[in-house]
Amino acid sequence: MDKGKGGLDPQDWDAFRDEAYRLVDAGIARMRDAGAYPWQPVPEDVRAGYQIGDGVSAARVERDVLPFHGGNTHPRFWGWVQGSGLASDMLSGIAGSVLNANVGGRDHGAVYMERAVIDWARREMGMPEGTSGVLVTGTSQATVLAFAAARARALEDVRKAGLAGRRLVAYAGQGVHSSSTKAVELLGIGTDNLQYIAMRDGQIDVDALRTAVARDRADGALPFLVVGTAGSVDLGLFDDLDALADVAADEGLWLHVDGAFGAWAQLADAPWSDLTAGIGRADSIALDFHKWMYVGYDCGLVLMRDEAAQRAAFAARPAYLTGADRGLAGGDPWYCDYGVDLSRGNRALKIWYALEMFGREAFAAAITDNCRMARLMADEVRARPEMHLGMEPVSAICVFSARGGLEPEAQSTLNQRIAETLQETGEAVFSTTSVDGITMLRAAITNHRTRAEDVRAAMAAVDRLADALA
Repeated sequence: MDKGKGGLDPQDWDAFRDEAYRLVDAGIARMRDAGAYPWQPVPEDVRAGYQIGDGVSAARVERDVLPFHGGNTHPRFWGWVQGSGLASDMLSGIAGSVLNANVGGRDHGAVYMERAVIDWARREMGMPEGTSGVLVTGTSQATVLAFAAARARALEDVRKAGLAGRRLVAYAGQGVHSSSTKAVELLGIGTDNLQYIAMRDGQIDVDALRTAVARDRADGALPFLVVGTAGSVDLGLFDDLDALADVAADEGLWLHVDGAFGAWAQLADAPWSDLTAGIGRADSIALDFHKWMYVGYDCGLVLMRDEAAQRAAFAARPAYLTGADRGLAGGDPWYCDYGVDLSRGNRALKIWYALEMFGREAFAAAITDNCRMARLMADEVRARPEMHLGMEPVSAICVFSARGGLEPEAQSTLNQRIAETLQETGEAVFSTTSVDGITMLRAAITNHRTRAEDVRAAMAAVDRLADALA
């Protein structure tokens, strides 16, 4: 397409439309046939070709962009907890590009759509009417916002005075996601004041938690926050959220739930829906639509039970952001008062589009099926005596060793080599994690395209490689 001649709009809108149609056709074909396009490394000449200045066309995008994705659109991508993307993302992306909405505030449709999406999520999580929230990049940002609101509730003058030498203490289970660590660092609380509580049967030991709170109070600290996990990243484990809510109520703690992917088990059939019992009692929940709700990146959400606490932590309106009763400056409340971003994209549109296009029950069925696929993978492991399960799948994560009879170091080396080889051949994407000091293969099945035949084919490939490499 011609560039540099006449500004920043296409010179020939008909030619632009033809290019757009071609690219839409190519994108639809890629989504329809996602199983034919696994991850592949980016060749050096393609990397070099990304330098700015060569011009763009639909043909170039088809050749140099679409083939070199991160792998998570493929039905055998289970390496990390990533969503698989939806066809609705393409359509909402087109509409969103046309609108170019800034959802920091003011009176326009995207603001009301975000309110509707947040209220839908609030109801699904069982939180009360009046719960507030804001769409964010992901759970890492959502965690910072939740911790900041908890900090502001504990120290009402913190926005002016800072911590001022006061020691806040937060609590989490061993193995909590790194987003909690980053949050206490960014907020000046410090990792020394994030206390790791011992686990019992994969859950925070609530008796140990009560003991830690009492000890820290006796030392002159101010316990203010406990983090419960709904779906740990390594093994998919869930804390007893009802028990943590009881402790939080008794001790005056803010209960935050890291539900990055696992909060959506709330939509699944039993027994998986039982894993999230008590989640609606949380003071805040961080979760992602771009994981187990499959929508395109990026799209996270923080929910907060106390809207006043959220606004107290973030609301700030200089003169140029003064609202009005009428006109474009209306539309209170503005989302810039609920987080750190004034400039915010229209993340709600892709959620709204997906829910309206497919319906809640389709998502519930897909989440349930992912859990069944994890159980099927575990069955495939048990059917092969040489393999070894790291533990029984709790939700949608299956962890295993390709050859359980080897020494720990040999198992670790073998599993790592299998993961790398399968990624490179395009047969399947596993990641690895450590269980009892052994590096094991890990499948995080948050992929709506995964079918039983994908699981069986991937496990046969693991078995074949184990024989070849052991």
